[in-house]
Amino acid sequence: MKKLSFLALIFGVFAFIACNKSDDTHTDAPHYHVHILSPNTDAKHQGDTLHIDVEFSEENLMTVHHINVKIYNKNDINQVIFDQPTEAHIHETSGQYEFKADFVLDPAVVPGHTDWILEAKVWGHDEGLAEVSETVEFHVHPM
Repeated sequence: MKKLSFLALIFGVFAFIACNKSDDTHTDAPHYHVHILSPNTDAKHQGDTLHIDVEFSEENLMTVHHINVKIYNKNDINQVIFDQPTEAHIHETSGQYEFKADFVLDPAVVPGHTDWILEAKVWGHDEGLAEVSETVEFHVHPM
């Protein structure tokens, strides 16, 4: 019986030492993806309605915590004409979220012959955590 207990103890110690925690590649950090389905890079015209459709996902179906969709002038990033949703924290526990909106390229706000960038981004619970973004550039012609 002593031999059996001793062998069990040796086996347990050996198994404990054999586990190397630094080789553990498991992580709880989210792995987000962004796919801009619409708009595309085709030129637009003042007065057009821009149909915005963006899919956000987490590959392990973990929570999608924060999203943002923004349109800004390519030559002046401070000129933002669209910035949604109002509250970025959406906390979608299914791991999938689709953002849809329509935005009119109003000539009073969007000058002709200008270039714009639609940027969609997603991030985790804390600002910048696992942040991923995708952009689409497009040109707006006068009416």
